[in-house]
Amino acid sequence: MEEAQSRTETMVAAQPAKPSERTPKAALKHAHGSYGEGDLTNLDAVAAGIQVCRRCDLWRHATQGVPGLGPAKAVLMIVGEQPGDQEDLQGVPFVGPAGQLLDRAMAEAGAPRDRVFVTNAVKHFKHEPRGKRRLHKTPDRGEVQACRWWLDAERRLVRPKVILALGATAVQAVFGKALPIGKTRGQPLALDGGEQALVSWHPSFMLRIPDRDAKDRAYAELVADLRQAWKLAE
Repeated sequence: MEEAQSRTETMVAAQPAKPSERTPKAALKHAHGSYGEGDLTNLDAVAAGIQVCRRCDLWRHATQGVPGLGPAKAVLMIVGEQPGDQEDLQGVPFVGPAGQLLDRAMAEAGAPRDRVFVTNAVKHFKHEPRGKRRLHKTPDRGEVQACRWWLDAERRLVRPKVILALGATAVQAVFGKALPIGKTRGQPLALDGGEQALVSWHPSFMLRIPDRDAKDRAYAELVADLRQAWKLAE
């Protein structure tokens, strides 16, 4: 966490990766308004569709869409809020400071990253310029609802046993409503798709907490929630 500022400065200078061009036909179908669930038969199709998505306006100022990443049949799915600056540049979820903190927490919890599908509720980076930096802005309800179509497609294809929602935006997307994280975390909840779901703090929340004791408590709770989620999924 102490190294987050230096990593942020490195990210500002980073060059973007080229967006995916895996399925040009998907872009054509989407442009003609005929892109439907029947076209999403695998995760590659979902990833290609996200690159050409026009369901809300967030694509206009993003470098590229950021689809989920992980095994096609992972037993645990972790849903974050939205891509950050580095995720937008690389096209990969959870690779910035919050992602590195999540990696550390997953390792402590015994939840192997390569066996977990990680994604976000919203697939494009919402931000506002502040000098040379691009500062995170919280997606609104309409943007979350528009992007839920892609999250639902990932859920339908991966079919995880357990979903862990990190942060308020992820909770809104997974459950369709707001839930108080502090009061709800640690309680497995049933979803309509048959999955069990848990909620926890987003790692980026910890990076913003000024009080060290509060930061450590939130991190310990995240580790505990990851450990519980992995145990339920195994």
